[in-house]
Amino acid sequence: MSEYDHRKKLEDQFLTRRELLTKMGNGFALMGLGALMGNEAAFAAPPAGANTAKAGSASLNPLAPKKSPFPAKAKRVIFIFCNGGPSQVDTFDPKPALAKYVGKTLPMEYLSTERKTGSALPSAYKFQPYGKSGIEVSEIFPNVAKHVDDMCIIRSMHADVPNHEPSLLLMNCGESRLVRPSFGSWVTYGLGSENQNLPGFVALCPNGYPIQETQNWQSGFLPGVLAGTYIDPAQTDIEKIVENIRNHTVSHPEQRAQLDLVQALNRKHLEKREGDRALEARIQSFELAYRMQTEATDAFNTEAESLATREMYGPGVFARQCLIARRLAERGVRFIQLYHGAGQPWDHHDDLEQGHRNLARESDQPIGALLTDLKQRGMLDSTLVIWGGEFGRTPVVELPTPGANAGKMNGRDHNHYGFTYWLAGGGIKGGTVHGATDEFGFRAQEKPVHVHDFHATVLRLLGFDHKAFTYRYAGRDFRLTDVYGNVIQDIIA
Repeated sequence: MSEYDHRKKLEDQFLTRRELLTKMGNGFALMGLGALMGNEAAFAAPPAGANTAKAGSASLNPLAPKKSPFPAKAKRVIFIFCNGGPSQVDTFDPKPALAKYVGKTLPMEYLSTERKTGSALPSAYKFQPYGKSGIEVSEIFPNVAKHVDDMCIIRSMHADVPNHEPSLLLMNCGESRLVRPSFGSWVTYGLGSENQNLPGFVALCPNGYPIQETQNWQSGFLPGVLAGTYIDPAQTDIEKIVENIRNHTVSHPEQRAQLDLVQALNRKHLEKREGDRALEARIQSFELAYRMQTEATDAFNTEAESLATREMYGPGVFARQCLIARRLAERGVRFIQLYHGAGQPWDHHDDLEQGHRNLARESDQPIGALLTDLKQRGMLDSTLVIWGGEFGRTPVVELPTPGANAGKMNGRDHNHYGFTYWLAGGGIKGGTVHGATDEFGFRAQEKPVHVHDFHATVLRLLGFDHKAFTYRYAGRDFRLTDVYGNVIQDIIA
């Protein structure tokens, strides 16, 4: 046998107690050295441009802050999601032509809808122009309307199907059927987080989950630590907001020592498993959870704000989550998504006039305050604020359907053919309207914008070429926009 024989020997697979302690002791020394040198040394970000590299070449810490490949004004995203599907013709896309056909069939070829629909249903709300741009907005959003000169309203959005589940996944993950990373996970993968003591991606939804639950903020095949961290903003006790945020049995130094031991064992375990992704995600999550104990208690404490600020946002849960969103953005969280509530609150198949008015009453003042607050703090230019749902609603009335509505004829069915989104700050060309639906608000007609186009544009505002922003998985380079999408250059300042 050669003196350079490197075949594994049985005795090499076992360690004596002394050898185990020696090896672990050396590991603790390296951990201590890492702490002395700072997180930047232990979790250094990859070189410029490496955030589009293939899996396996990323930095040790996926949340390490990174620079985008291209110059960008937007550094973070606050995505206000109206789950259920708000009606475009009752909010930001006025259609006076509907009033001419009350109780009549529209003079157009009707598009197929999920449920049976009938005659034209004009909006019950008045619209009026706001700002220097003179953009018309519904009376139910007077506070948001004050900011139209900072907003771009896209009135020509369209999706693929009129069902909540696939449309939610398409808007949030770029794919309506298969498991894919969420929008927030992609952004956090590309840019990391400016605060290593908080998650890079936070999903706020009061009193439960939206339809499709945690799939809306899943990390898919990206590192698990990039998945959205769910927070219930209806809670005010920090131990209910973030489960197990405090350890009541041991001191902070003792907990650090325990975690060091567990992490050292996990790293040894990981070395023998060729970088198991699930285990690596668990290791990173343990570290993040430990660090969150010091900062999360402050980030979610809205009582620390001045009385004037809290009064500006107003009362209620939606106001609280908008204020939390600003506090998280201020502390370096990269992607914050706000859902209006559990389930699909904006899904008004009947009683739409009262239902939309109630939800707008809950959200109008807080959203207006959020935009004002960001602007006053000099953050709006670097924060991209997005508002919209998974689709819109029909401009015609939904007919009574057993099990679908209450037998009334005062609501609207789902409409994926044409709906509205608006964006503010973060490099958007303010005071503009992009595209249009037909004269009745049924189908995107002028400059149509598919969800893939929307995603491509937001990524560009964040400094990425959506075609080059990829992740290799299962032998293929995947991207948020799949093989589609065009950047809407017209709305970029």
